[in-house]
Amino acid sequence: MSHSHGHSHDHHHHSNNILVKIAMALHLPGFTHDHSHADLAADRAFLDNQLAVRTVWIALVALGLTTALQVVIYIASNSVALLADTVHNLGDALNSIPLLFAFYIARRAANKRYTYGYGRLEDIAGVFIVISIGFSAAYILYESIQRLLNPLPLENLEWIALAALVGFVGNEMVALMQIRVGRRIGSDAMIADGQHALIDGLTSLAVLIAVIGTLIGLPILDPIVGVIIAFAIVGITWNAIKAVWYRMMDAVDPHLVEHVEAHVLALDGVVEIETLRLRWVGHRMYGVIKVAVPADASLAASQVIVEAVQHEAGRVIPQLAELTVQIVAAE
Repeated sequence: MSHSHGHSHDHHHHSNNILVKIAMALHLPGFTHDHSHADLAADRAFLDNQLAVRTVWIALVALGLTTALQVVIYIASNSVALLADTVHNLGDALNSIPLLFAFYIARRAANKRYTYGYGRLEDIAGVFIVISIGFSAAYILYESIQRLLNPLPLENLEWIALAALVGFVGNEMVALMQIRVGRRIGSDAMIADGQHALIDGLTSLAVLIAVIGTLIGLPILDPIVGVIIAFAIVGITWNAIKAVWYRMMDAVDPHLVEHVEAHVLALDGVVEIETLRLRWVGHRMYGVIKVAVPADASLAASQVIVEAVQHEAGRVIPQLAELTVQIVAAE
């Protein structure tokens, strides 16, 4: 027999005072009415999407302000090098637009053509971000090698140092925010975008090291640090490529599968797990599990097991949107 519908969670009932009623009317976290598993998953998906959109907008604004400050510094210093770095940062800020577009489109409801919705667009945006990271690595490596072969003296050191600090602080703040939120909601594309911002921050820091090297009589530090950072970016690029490839190929962390299996096998009435399939669609996860129960289990008992399996899997995987549970009789 097969069961694929949602189940209800047990909830603690709040006292019926006026403050609780107001909180429930406003749907504040922890004060919502009882919902089915599907309703709760939908609520979480909506909240995660809202958080994702808000995070990308904050990143765009922060990087935009960083670029604007660098433009002001460029005007004051009239440094062509700073202009190039500013244009580069502007381009990196615009890289978040595909991700923002994906999160907005993901709000659309599933239909008969896109039965899983539009969450996969987030993974496609991740492909563009990975390409951008790879381009950054190649660009920095090329520029560093050129400076090794043809050293150029740095001018307007104080302005270059200020621009480096602005770029470092702005990019690192965005990077930490995006990586943290990306891990929270399960978005590899947002993590990749955060890693790109992290790279740009390190690049700005390298410029600051170059300024220090010039001041102490070691201008060669500039291209050397650039080469080191370029190779570090290659490593980050490879990890980002693997993460996006796994998502596009419906791969999941094997340890996550083992974790779910261990929790489900510990439930009363579950004799064996015959199959467990999980897949990401954007930052939401869907799955199908086939569990064996005692041959003499009644329909009512089987339904209880279905609900217990769905509840336990939802505890293990907060991003779980739907789990279809199939019940078979143990041999």
